[in-house]
Amino acid sequence: MPEVRLPEVSSETVHGACVAIGGQAVLIEGRSGEGKSDLALRLIDRGAVLVADSQVICQRQDGKLLASAPTHLAGRIEVRGLGIIEMPSVERIPVDLLIVILDAPPRFPEDTRTRRIAGVDVPVLALAALEPSAPIKVELAVKQATR
Repeated sequence: MPEVRLPEVSSETVHGACVAIGGQAVLIEGRSGEGKSDLALRLIDRGAVLVADSQVICQRQDGKLLASAPTHLAGRIEVRGLGIIEMPSVERIPVDLLIVILDAPPRFPEDTRTRRIAGVDVPVLALAALEPSAPIKVELAVKQATR
């Protein structure tokens, strides 16, 4: 009898936010209060779609990393000053980029950095989330990553 082979699956939960831009997920990671949800909200205002806020389930399947929200958080984002807001969301979106929030990111990245999440290497971009240009920088980085 032939051996049944199941797809390779692994998962990891990332503390952060995640949005989909052009069908590709962007993870946003940083310390509490650094602007993860704020950056996600500004990207959504520019046309991105919510994937997850607060916790992002990253699951490797067939060599790809897919992002989703835990069931109890799906379709919800924290908006500072307003509380938890419900909005349309998507799930199981391929991850293309990880944004790491830093107070003072390097002006010119010296090399291409990656971080291994659930066994998949993901390109990393460090930026200051609360800069007015941060959403545009994320969109430009996604375009570069998908080339």
